[in-house]
Amino acid sequence: MKRIVVLGSTGSIGLNTLNVVREHPEEFQVVGLSAWDNAERLCEQVREFKPRAAAIGREGSSLKLKGLLDGSPTRLLAGEEGVVELASMDGVDQVIVAITGAAALKPALGAIREGRIVGLANKETLVMAGELMMEEARKHQAKILPIDSEHSAIFQCLEGNSGQGIRRILLTTSGGPLKDIPAERFGSLSKTQIMDHPRWKMGPKITVDSATMMNKALEIIEARSLFGVPSEKIEVVVHPEAVVHSMVEFVDGSVMAQLGITDMRLPIQYAMSYPRRLSSSLPALDLVAFGRLTFEPPNPAKFPCLTFGVEAARAGGTLPAVLNAANEAAVAAFLKDSLPFTQIPSLIERVLGAHRNTAHPTLAQILEADAWAHEQVTELRHGKEVAG
Repeated sequence: MKRIVVLGSTGSIGLNTLNVVREHPEEFQVVGLSAWDNAERLCEQVREFKPRAAAIGREGSSLKLKGLLDGSPTRLLAGEEGVVELASMDGVDQVIVAITGAAALKPALGAIREGRIVGLANKETLVMAGELMMEEARKHQAKILPIDSEHSAIFQCLEGNSGQGIRRILLTTSGGPLKDIPAERFGSLSKTQIMDHPRWKMGPKITVDSATMMNKALEIIEARSLFGVPSEKIEVVVHPEAVVHSMVEFVDGSVMAQLGITDMRLPIQYAMSYPRRLSSSLPALDLVAFGRLTFEPPNPAKFPCLTFGVEAARAGGTLPAVLNAANEAAVAAFLKDSLPFTQIPSLIERVLGAHRNTAHPTLAQILEADAWAHEQVTELRHGKEVAG
């Protein structure tokens, strides 16, 4: 039985991870859970799974959780340090990192430095610190298994194949909710329209990233780190049906693709059970019902965030961390109705242009770049000029 910790257990990936545990109780034991501030749902999960420890990221919610779990034998932790301690505790086989944003970086590194199997659903950590994380994984003999559907697909396509034989990685995208809407109409769209994804049900931040196609920009950087492939060999392909989750073309011209229904339980379960495959109650993929699968190139002029990702992947250093942080701050402002959707790309571009890149950064330099970019977005939103 595999003993697992689920970081971000109250979000969409975390909830689906626990659904996999429920379907295969003989395979997995939950020994740790964490949430940011949803004390009520975390309390329900603790009562159901009875983990050894649970952590809540927001310090102010710890007293509430403690009150809800009065009398529970589960050890309660709080704050960033508590989440890192949970990720690093003894007697754990695998840590599922489903925390969103930069907050996942320190816990993910904590798990890696303990030599754990890390199921990574958070792309921001590898975007910010891919070089550092992969180096730490090699040093501590940890294994990073991708949970992003696209990177899980690439990982599966590469099983049994030499990484030296890759000609191209083809990252697929449905095109997001704005694929068929002209750019000149973006300014008149409601938040509901912008967040109405045609294929996937996701959290608010990643849904906005899908609308700007920043999610693909980040995935280019993520793929570069995970698979050791230069950004020049990574291409984005628009595939509206979202059946082919990604492809790998090899030097002999062969192309391998991973297909499946659009349900995150598939890549989550594969990362949890790897190298085995477990049965699933999910419906089978019916290719006949789809009739045909279509592919087309992306439109960088309409979605400039794609270009930002390519440039940041090529430059490396602290620039990917700045890209991620600027986007994180801009999207947060949009979700709070304090920034128009159409200003997200231009704001990010201005921050990128002002940044002085640092090659091969330390963790401290990465976190400094992250904080700097957040600050610059705030300054720009208040009409001030950025300072590099």
